[in-house]
Amino acid sequence: MPPADSETGLRGHLGVSGIVFLVLAAVAPLTGIIVIGGIGIAVGTGGGTPVMFLIATVVFLLFAVGYAQMARHLVNAGGFYAYVVRGLGRTAGLVAAFVAMVGYNCFVAGAVGTSGFFTSTVMSGVFGLDAPWWSWSLLSVAGAWALTRAGIDFSAKVLGVALVCEVAILLVLDAAVLLRTGFSFEVFRPEVFLTGSLGLGLLFAANAFVGFEATGLFSEEARDPRRTVPRATYVAITFIGVFAAVTTWAIVSALGVREAGGIAAAHLDAGDLVFTVSAEHLGTALTDVMQLLLVVSLFAALLALHNAAVRYLYALGRVGVLPRPLARTRRANGSPAVASTAQLVLATAVAMAYAVAGADPMTSLVASFTGIGTLGIIVLQAIAASAIVVHFRRARDPRWGRTFALPLLGGAGLWTVTVLAFVNFPELAGSENPVVTALPWLLPVAAVLAIGAAALFRARKPHIWNALEQDLDAVGLKPAETTEGTPR
Repeated sequence: MPPADSETGLRGHLGVSGIVFLVLAAVAPLTGIIVIGGIGIAVGTGGGTPVMFLIATVVFLLFAVGYAQMARHLVNAGGFYAYVVRGLGRTAGLVAAFVAMVGYNCFVAGAVGTSGFFTSTVMSGVFGLDAPWWSWSLLSVAGAWALTRAGIDFSAKVLGVALVCEVAILLVLDAAVLLRTGFSFEVFRPEVFLTGSLGLGLLFAANAFVGFEATGLFSEEARDPRRTVPRATYVAITFIGVFAAVTTWAIVSALGVREAGGIAAAHLDAGDLVFTVSAEHLGTALTDVMQLLLVVSLFAALLALHNAAVRYLYALGRVGVLPRPLARTRRANGSPAVASTAQLVLATAVAMAYAVAGADPMTSLVASFTGIGTLGIIVLQAIAASAIVVHFRRARDPRWGRTFALPLLGGAGLWTVTVLAFVNFPELAGSENPVVTALPWLLPVAAVLAIGAAALFRARKPHIWNALEQDLDAVGLKPAETTEGTPR
């Protein structure tokens, strides 16, 4: 048995605001508008992009109805993996867990590259400070590691400050456009939002919500998880959708609704559409501030995504699917220090391999790993949606609206987004490289490995197989209370 002071279980006192800050930091509103919003306007529905965000918001809110009911019954740091175990069984749960590990770990590796590249670009452009992108990546990783060790409550406060700053600068831009040109209601005309590629428009709008599912991952560190997690989920989804819709509405109004798609396409390679609009409406000084806040936003996203990835490693280490030391936490504050270190070492090794090879970080590292990370999380959301519906039908829950009809509609929307993501993966990843376009096959490979692992555990390691269900509602569970071979 490991020493008690090395495994104390997760601890935290997160409320609704703390979880919302953690989730919205992973979503990174400023990064989402600059990158995802700009691409969506260029290759999607152009001036109709705000409507795509509103449609995506409805889909995710429908899903959240069932998610909220599940969160009131199940508290586990494994998030969607635990929900799938409950709804579809242990084998399907392991498939979800392996897909989650591929998605989140790839996403973090991509975030390491993204943070380093944009920090290098901004520091050079604003301050004339030239340094290779990988040096900034290493600095970002060191910062994320230190904040994670300080505990989830401290991370939530840091991310809260970052979130307020990045949202504030976009609200200033929204207000400036509103006062100077007004918001055009043409965006709501069918001939506007039904033009272009409706599928790509919806896909990139849904992409802006990737990260909201992390509300459940922090349930064991919440003060009152059965109330906090559902509320935080509704708040996060609503904020993401409304904020993205309003801000893209401002951008396309500033550009001209009918001309927005063409102008955005012309800025696609440089990725400076939002900065161009900002320079015109806010001036050079505030645009420089926006660029600096982009650096903050990217670091916040790295930290939040890392925290999410770590919870999956911790939860799977606790039941023995992964090495049990991953479930060790710091005695001082309950932070999953071992899982955090392991996850960052893996992500950093991937990023540095690209740096040593002299590869361009954006077209290789970021395109491939962020693309497959996004796809993995979208697939995870869709599987969880199905699991929630099945669970409540098996339980014969009488609340047909909240546990069947509405979640079923949300799940159908998520599976639609999943299909769009697979079909349009080169556009999602931003690369036509054959290696990048083949990356979606990692997810079926992960599923096959998970099915093989499930068969092995069932036949030869029944203590792990049993623990997958016994660990589901893990309120107050401490890994130090278990030993190898002893079911919880």
